[in-house]
Amino acid sequence: MRWRQISALLAIAGGLLAPACASIGRPDGGERDTQPPRYVSSRPAMGATGVDATRFTVFFDENIQLDDAFNKVIVSPVQSTPPSVSANGRRLTVELRDTLVPDATYTIDFGDAIKDLNEGNVLDGFALDFSTGPAIDSLRISGIVLAAENLEPAQGMLVGVYRADSVLPDTTLATTPLQRVARTNQLGQFTVRGLAPGRYRLYAINDINRDYHWDRSEDVAFLDVDLVPSVEHIEVTDTLRARDGSDSIATRPGVRYLPNDVLLTWFNQNYRAQYLKDYKRPTRRTITLDFGAPLDSLPRLEVVNDSLSSRRITPAGPWTVLQINPGRDSLRYWITDSAVYATDSLRLAVSYMRPDSAEQLKWTTDTLRFFFRDPAPKPEKKKKKKNDRDDRPLADSIAATDSIRPDSLPPAPTAFINMRARSSGSQDMHLPVRIEFDDPIASIDTAAIHLAVLRDTVYEPLSTPLLSPDSLSILRRNIAFDWEPGAKYRLTIDSAAVADIYGLHNKPFTHDFTVRPLEDYSGITFAITGLPEGGHPAFVQLLGSNDQPAYSAPVGPGGRAVFTHVNPSTYYARLIVDRNDNGRWDTGIADSIQPEDVYYFAKALKLRKNWDVNQDWDLNELPVDMQKPLAIKKNKPKLKPGEKARRDGDDDEEDDDEFGGNSFINNTGNRNSSTGSAFGRGGLQSAGSGGIRR
Repeated sequence: MRWRQISALLAIAGGLLAPACASIGRPDGGERDTQPPRYVSSRPAMGATGVDATRFTVFFDENIQLDDAFNKVIVSPVQSTPPSVSANGRRLTVELRDTLVPDATYTIDFGDAIKDLNEGNVLDGFALDFSTGPAIDSLRISGIVLAAENLEPAQGMLVGVYRADSVLPDTTLATTPLQRVARTNQLGQFTVRGLAPGRYRLYAINDINRDYHWDRSEDVAFLDVDLVPSVEHIEVTDTLRARDGSDSIATRPGVRYLPNDVLLTWFNQNYRAQYLKDYKRPTRRTITLDFGAPLDSLPRLEVVNDSLSSRRITPAGPWTVLQINPGRDSLRYWITDSAVYATDSLRLAVSYMRPDSAEQLKWTTDTLRFFFRDPAPKPEKKKKKKNDRDDRPLADSIAATDSIRPDSLPPAPTAFINMRARSSGSQDMHLPVRIEFDDPIASIDTAAIHLAVLRDTVYEPLSTPLLSPDSLSILRRNIAFDWEPGAKYRLTIDSAAVADIYGLHNKPFTHDFTVRPLEDYSGITFAITGLPEGGHPAFVQLLGSNDQPAYSAPVGPGGRAVFTHVNPSTYYARLIVDRNDNGRWDTGIADSIQPEDVYYFAKALKLRKNWDVNQDWDLNELPVDMQKPLAIKKNKPKLKPGEKARRDGDDDEEDDDEFGGNSFINNTGNRNSSTGSAFGRGGLQSAGSGGIRR
């Protein structure tokens, strides 16, 4: 009986399995999950009051993981010890390690640290609010932080507030921790939560030492107006989709927290402590001094070797020639006194400016020892041919050596100045010919320098060119000339025309080169509108793919910036409002002066040979956070698996943000919606278009 029952069961099982065996395939996994984890509940509850617990548990609708929680999760009011944050399945646990402040609203801001386990969808802007008192403060301030010089999104920067009536200029930011804080996400966006009604001052710092206030070497941004957070009631429109694919519109009440459009632009004051970093003697005739910051006053040097009478070495003195690097933080002294550089161990008393305990620069003197020893000559190895050996007796070999007279030895080779042309045989029209030397030059006989242009088959002499000093290096001389496009030139320098500081002269020198024809170049003229009020000067830079300037031109009358003789390539453009008219971008001063404004042209500029471009540029056409092309943006949000970024700058199509928001719009609903008036240098547009305008 039992056997019959088992047989019947097997027959039924076989019947059930047979259809499945007839079709072998991979089960359908359904549509790809693109939604971030959803908050379900928490203990204590979201918005709870009278909380005295320091351990919190948050539950989500799917398994989660954490990304760099140590740096991204932040607590307000600030705590001296970071919280412990862990994830296990759908549960997230936070343990605060500091004592809670009574009657205070707390915010645990997770930033973009939470994402689902399988697809990596980020839950951006999630925060847990609670209060240790009977009420909870719920006001917010939102915005974006960009780099002032190049509009790069500031990722992971600390943003915080002080009560406006507690801020003392030049003191509070440098000594007192921020009262409530948040961190910027991958797009530079932030929301400071849990604010009580009142007036606030807003700052951003890259808090390297995690003390929640600014140190002079850290990046900083500030807003020079007080902010008054508020809330307004709005109607939110939702689109509902039925199973049959039809859509319907529904509205519901909602709130909007203001301001939600604050623009902060960070800069660094380039503060560096003034101290002697390093000193070397790379060659017998040179010594170098490297300092921690640019020098305002040059050091004073004195030789203190007992074997040498006291010889003072000064920048303008007879013993050295001084070479200063463009940053003025590194000095090279070329020693011209043979008695000094012949000494292997050279002792110098070096007097320089160094800060004391009160950060005041004062003169100090160090005695430094500089060593140099000439390397031993390597013995020459005589190459013997196969089966080649000296079978002569030793006495005969010695006699043969003794028979060589000193006057029969070859003379020592004559030393000459090593000089070379930095430019190749193809010369750019707008650049000088550059001649570079190994040692500083003492004198030049201009009558021995000749420049000629090829006419038919004969070089025709031109006016005597000048070897003018280069502003960046004493080892370089320039020959500037109004070059003729496509012409061939010959530069000739006679022997002994140039002498260096050690008395060496040059050999005859010839450099043939051809100037590039006009058709090799491109040109572009910008017609700029929307310049800020105030009439400040401005200049435009053409940038390479590395976001570094290749050409620069001032903005002239009528808002025109003209570039000629541009090498064909793909460029990008940046405009700098040059408030102090010094031809370069300048930082600000914390709590006092904002950095100079910067704008980007939003597309790539493809310049071709023998082609001039006239380009209109409205500085305010796009919000400031959407201006910089993605192709040269370094701080790009991470792509989700399966996503593919399209390059910016296509002339034939618009440059949308493929990351779902190079503008200030958040799809999770945790950050503020985009609306309101402008603060700082601009405000967010409406939620439909997004972005910050100046």
